[in-house]
Amino acid sequence: MTFTTRTPRIVAARRLQRRRDRDQTGRFLAEGPQAVREALAAGVVLELFGTGEALTRHGDLALLAPSVSEVDDEALVALTETVQPQGLVAVCEQIDVTLSAALAKGPRLVAVVAEIRDPGNAGTVLRTADAAGADAVIFAGDAVDPYNGKCVRASAGSLFHVDVVRTGLDIVDELRNFGLQTFATSGYGSEDLDSLLDEGALADPTAWIFGSEAHGLPQTLLDAADRQVRVPIYGGAESLNLAAAAAVCLYASARAHR
Repeated sequence: MTFTTRTPRIVAARRLQRRRDRDQTGRFLAEGPQAVREALAAGVVLELFGTGEALTRHGDLALLAPSVSEVDDEALVALTETVQPQGLVAVCEQIDVTLSAALAKGPRLVAVVAEIRDPGNAGTVLRTADAAGADAVIFAGDAVDPYNGKCVRASAGSLFHVDVVRTGLDIVDELRNFGLQTFATSGYGSEDLDSLLDEGALADPTAWIFGSEAHGLPQTLLDAADRQVRVPIYGGAESLNLAAAAAVCLYASARAHR
């Protein structure tokens, strides 16, 4: 049987493109073979949808899925958000952990995205944090949903590799209680990244706190953090975008830790 856009399970899965339905069900969609592979490895796939051609081409993934359903091209397009979908979409369980559970593992590197609204930026920070060896990414305050389709795609599978935490903005004390120094990033920070490297400050367990490109960090977080840090600009650029600044900071810590 080939599912169509009218099949009830397709109708239910399509609703997961809305945050309200993701929050209510605790489920989300992962699109494309790479995301599906990582979701299967993480054990969070509930059902795999695919065109006949894609299920044949990626038969190894189909064999690992607990439930597999063939869909027609129209149903696949309805389930995906990309211009050229790759034939596979998985319904997955959300994988949030609590802040205390993530910190109890003794992480040495944590990324906090505070009130970041852009899903592409958030997903790229997730991917970068994973690549730099971070143990957790914390979505603080009124931040984008980490299970937003664009965020999932931008994370390139890293969503399934690190602890994902959603919590409020009042996090600095708990981070500190678990032995993490807190560095709030700001273009106007009183200390620059190179100075921290020179003094060896990045060798300690660290939580980097990043704000939105449009508004920066809330003043409460800037005031609460141990240090306010800027990435030095040596050329004529006004600033770095969020994802680039996060990469510079996280990799500086990764190098210091190693």
